[in-house]
Amino acid sequence: MKYLFLSIIATIGFIASSFIALTASSNIGRQATEITLTVADESIAYPKAAITNFKYTISKDSVQFDYSLSDYTLGNQTPDAASKSCANSAKGQHIHLLLNNLPYEAWYLPSFKKRLAEGHYVALSFLSRSYHESIKISSAFVLKQFNVGKNEGTTIGDINLKQPLLFFSRPKGEYIGNDTKKILLDFYLINTKLSSKGNKLRATINGKEFIITDWKPYFIEGLPMGESTIKLELLNKNNQPVSKDLMFQTIERKITLKEK
Repeated sequence: MKYLFLSIIATIGFIASSFIALTASSNIGRQATEITLTVADESIAYPKAAITNFKYTISKDSVQFDYSLSDYTLGNQTPDAASKSCANSAKGQHIHLLLNNLPYEAWYLPSFKKRLAEGHYVALSFLSRSYHESIKISSAFVLKQFNVGKNEGTTIGDINLKQPLLFFSRPKGEYIGNDTKKILLDFYLINTKLSSKGNKLRATINGKEFIITDWKPYFIEGLPMGESTIKLELLNKNNQPVSKDLMFQTIERKITLKEK
């Protein structure tokens, strides 16, 4: 009986150790995938795309946004979308609206109303391809700031919109299946350029750092399933924040990848 008991214990120990080894091996395999960041292939250009007019109307806790566009059609699929092999909106081209550098909302019509809590807002709007890559020309964005609530119509809380500003666009939210293979990294810069000897962008992806010196779209590959963290920092030549308004200098987001 004693030997039988010891045999059972040994068997249980072997199974447990095998399970731990298998789990460890599986984890090692997931972590061994190298995270890479590469410049995306050149996208179809829209050199004349423009937000020709923009106005907002505040009514208590609601803001009406109205855009006039030229040489750009909302709702169309960008012609090279299939070749990108990344997440693409079935609803087509749209406007990215970022309020206080929080995750953007996509709008597919040139006029819409949005309820907002009382407070100060910096609103960036820019034209986006159907696969969420921004149009990076001066005519394709508009930047405004305003107050909703008791300070409406005042400049209380205003920041300097002429300083270098960084806005985080993609990635965002959840990615499933084939969309997890290539994750678009896209950001918007205002009042600054990037270079190896001047201002630069540091992207930290799950702890791995990349220095970006060109304002272009990039693809992240090799991310594990589950949660990942991406932090973007706009830095000067001394690797310090370009300004004191950190809301527009350092932004961190979490995304989730799922197999299905």
